Amino acid sequence: MSITFNQERNVFLLDTPSSTYVIRLYEGRVLHGGWFRSIGAWSGACVLPMIDRAYAAVPEELHDKSDFSPDVQPQEFPVAGRGDTRSPALELVGKDGTVETELLYASHRIYAGKQPLPGLPATYTLADDDADTLEISMKDPCSDLELTLVYTVWRHFDAICRHAVVKNAGSSATYDVRSLMSASVDFPHARFSMLQLSGAHARERHIVSRKLVPGMQSVESRRCMSSHQQNPFVALAEFGADESHGEVFGFSLVYSGNFTARAEVDQFGMTRLQMGINPFNFAWQLEPGASLCSPELVMVFSAEGFGKMSRTYHDLYRSRLCRGEWKDKVRPVVINNWEATYFAFDTQKLFALADTAAKEGIELFVLDDGWFGKRNNDRSSLGDWVVNTSKLPKGLKEVSDGIHARGMLFGLWFEPEMVSPDSDLYRAHPDWCLHCGERSRTLSRHQLVLDLSRADVRDYLEQKISAVLESCRIDYIKWDFNRSPSDVASAALPARQQMEVSHRFYLGLYDLLERLTSKFPHVLFESCAGGGGRFDPGMLYYMPQTWTSDNTDALSRLAIQEGTSLVYPASAMSCHVSAVPNHQVGRVTSLSQRGHTAMAGTFGYELDLNALSEFERAEIAEQVAWYKAVRHTVQFGDLYRLRSPRDNAIGAESSLYAWESVEKDGSRALVTAAWAFAEANASCEILRLAGLEPDARYRIRSLCGLSVKLLLRQFFPSLPDQAFCVLPDGTELYGAELMYAGLHLVNQTSYGGSVQFLLEKV
Repeated sequence: MSITFNQERNVFLLDTPSSTYVIRLYEGRVLHGGWFRSIGAWSGACVLPMIDRAYAAVPEELHDKSDFSPDVQPQEFPVAGRGDTRSPALELVGKDGTVETELLYASHRIYAGKQPLPGLPATYTLADDDADTLEISMKDPCSDLELTLVYTVWRHFDAICRHAVVKNAGSSATYDVRSLMSASVDFPHARFSMLQLSGAHARERHIVSRKLVPGMQSVESRRCMSSHQQNPFVALAEFGADESHGEVFGFSLVYSGNFTARAEVDQFGMTRLQMGINPFNFAWQLEPGASLCSPELVMVFSAEGFGKMSRTYHDLYRSRLCRGEWKDKVRPVVINNWEATYFAFDTQKLFALADTAAKEGIELFVLDDGWFGKRNNDRSSLGDWVVNTSKLPKGLKEVSDGIHARGMLFGLWFEPEMVSPDSDLYRAHPDWCLHCGERSRTLSRHQLVLDLSRADVRDYLEQKISAVLESCRIDYIKWDFNRSPSDVASAALPARQQMEVSHRFYLGLYDLLERLTSKFPHVLFESCAGGGGRFDPGMLYYMPQTWTSDNTDALSRLAIQEGTSLVYPASAMSCHVSAVPNHQVGRVTSLSQRGHTAMAGTFGYELDLNALSEFERAEIAEQVAWYKAVRHTVQFGDLYRLRSPRDNAIGAESSLYAWESVEKDGSRALVTAAWAFAEANASCEILRLAGLEPDARYRIRSLCGLSVKLLLRQFFPSLPDQAFCVLPDGTELYGAELMYAGLHLVNQTSYGGSVQFLLEKV
């Protein structure tokens, strides 16, 4: 097993393929012993020594062991009070009105496999030999409080999944839980940079890194969603770590609501990393006999830099977090009508777009906002999930049948968690939205948020959505969430439980998603939240892909997709080509570059194909055929981030992004290089590949955009086809050459701003 307990030394060893995580027992206390590269055996000598520190409080029963203090020693799950003045992982108000808690070791059990978390998304095992689980039970000697720490150690992934369950085992008193983290890890030093994914709407998940300093540094969301601004992920990286070197510790929370991730550096230079539900506007009434379970935290160790960390997350999330019929299927090429028509469509306009899409080889037609109620703008009808017969007189079935007759799948947009004040639903049930008593209600995008903590609201949504999905053949759902909740209160809960609403909202959402995805297993669900506002592992458990950002500009997407790829697999990253000038930033980029950028994930189009030239449609047909040939490599291969402007040394400025997807069997690799801006007389870039077999020979094939050829041949009519490629098609090279010597990219204008080529093993 990957978990062992040495009774003589009172130590647990949790071994992933490349790391060892140590838990120590000392006088009933559960201490952290370290997390590092695999060590095989444990002598017990390599731990922080007991030091009698000035002003360090010692529990009375250990006073004759004054070299032990909770404020100095690494704790496995620190609680408020009892001498540890650093941030606690659990804080609650007891029956005596104090926050003083003490949790001592009671028992443990180790077993093969993994249990589901009650009401929460989490990773899962396919067989008991996938992973092993340790449960450590702790009790407060002066109260009825119990805590269970749960660790799942994966046998084939360098990952440990953690959560905690606090229980009121008494029969009378109620506890007020103010904070419950999913995990806490104490590191013996602070020689780390903390990396986070930060941004805003249409500018999500940009990589930000900073060195730790004394005190608290944190990222969080208080928006009742994981948010565009901060993603529920952080990493601690040793100084000098890069894509392929150095130790990195990743922390990814499987949760879609308010979260916090905080790193506290104490007076002795030790670092405490904690992650879990944000204590902001949170309290939980723990009634007698009741339990509260934290979300799961997925912790990944890499001794080979950020690249290895990312590939571990990708493999784990693709195979042991995503579920359903679509998780292992290649995803269809999409055409979405939104930027082609917005709200102004009818059946004929949709079919005209579908006719062209079918000719180009596109596989899935998605009807976006505006098909329901009286929805002709964004000011009405959310919640009224009945067909807008003024636009679609014969209903959705005519559209669905027509799309399928053209050889494509049919998809539909929903925004189930929202309600418009101008809607039949709101007029019938004004108390069904989140709101604070008699106060005025806060609108955003002219809409309110339904109270999913209520069972009657969830029942209504299940019935209405099911009726639509049963009315005709629907193969895909885009599930949108276009504003963050405010006025987070419920008319269905008493005053003392109002601070539970944010968490109950997500327990309700997860319940609704579980019902619908189980009832309609053939449907491909895609999550969206104003673009990437809820791109988190919690949503991936129900929906295997997420709309990456509302910003579809090819150059803006380079940084957004790079940051997203740090944690999330390409199969989860929905990326589309849109029209130019771009609708979000007004920029003009070549169709070739837009295609190359969008091929980093699941692929599609957000534009009016019928407004394009015949030449542009021919290039789209070429892109679609190419992507179909390479999509398995993109969606299920190993990702290597080869270059980024973040890598630039002083005096070596470059705007080059480059990434590579390699099939698991090494049979082929797709390489993409894209420049964020053009530079006159630019330096020659050397691109060293990765993940290839050194002694194998690879044959090169390129995707050369027709529009780029046409543009450049206006100025250079004699240019041969090979001028648009890194090397002529058919060139054969050894893996060692490609990885250690590298390819020379002459300049960005030669390729229209980007270049993409496929390597196939001979």
